[in-house]
Amino acid sequence: MKLNVVYIFAIVVLSCLSSCKKDDDGDLVFLPPRDRTEQQIADRDSLIGYLETHYYNSSTFDVPGNYSTSDIVLTELPKDDSGNYLSLPDPENNTLLIDSPLLETNTTTFAETEYEYYVLRLNEGGGENPNFSDNIKINYSGILLDGEVFDNTVNADMPLDLVRLIPAWRIVIPSFGTAEGGSTLNEDGTFSYENYGLGVMFIPSGLAYFSEVPYTYTNLIFKFELYDSTVNDHDGDGVLSHLEDINENSNVFDDDSDGDGLPDYVDTDDDGDGVFTLFEDIDGDGDPTNDDTNNNGIPNYLDPESTESNQD
Repeated sequence: MKLNVVYIFAIVVLSCLSSCKKDDDGDLVFLPPRDRTEQQIADRDSLIGYLETHYYNSSTFDVPGNYSTSDIVLTELPKDDSGNYLSLPDPENNTLLIDSPLLETNTTTFAETEYEYYVLRLNEGGGENPNFSDNIKINYSGILLDGEVFDNTVNADMPLDLVRLIPAWRIVIPSFGTAEGGSTLNEDGTFSYENYGLGVMFIPSGLAYFSEVPYTYTNLIFKFELYDSTVNDHDGDGVLSHLEDINENSNVFDDDSDGDGLPDYVDTDDDGDGVFTLFEDIDGDGDPTNDDTNNNGIPNYLDPESTESNQD
């Protein structure tokens, strides 16, 4: 499953491999990553070009139902002998992506760069929306702009951690609802879902793998069915991971309250006072975020001056 983000060491190695080449003497010459703003401009043009020249079987979704990713058919417009695009075939049943009322154009800022991405929202989903740091159950298919399927679900009932996935997933997936009423266990041991989030995301390389191999500077498409989500507490400190986003930018990687190099969501002592965050739940209600023994407006677990412990 290619969506998983590799560990820091592997990322460094891959980044080096994707940004170097051999010179005539066989030595490696390292090339800097492309400028993100310039790459986004190129990616935007490429994605809009795709949306203007591809259509989907829109009439399939006129009647509400539990559709799958395989029901979503993305097709390139036909061309004449000179390679010019022809008109949309069967417009009663097909819609050009760029003209679809269900296509959303969105912007977000990531890595100090403003990105434009696009979402075809076929069904909102009747359940709760995931947090950007949750585990999710999802069925998906990853597609390159040339139509090649490069990745797909191995087991839709196996949870995926959004924190470990590419940035676009942490942005797009929480905007959809999960299945209504949870799951139903079937006789064969599988699960079925009703009224789940169904859509397609069209994302620039900067919200995907950017300079990492093997999809270096590659725009991607994902069709998906969002079934379920479960909140995460990655470090088991009693503070749910999405609540450790102190600066509220939907990114847990840049929150490091004690400056020890560990983001809060994987730091068991967020304020570096020597008392585990879990033990700073003074009132024992399972939530360290509402304990402020010196009433200074800073919860104990983020206040290095408050070293009270429920173990005392």
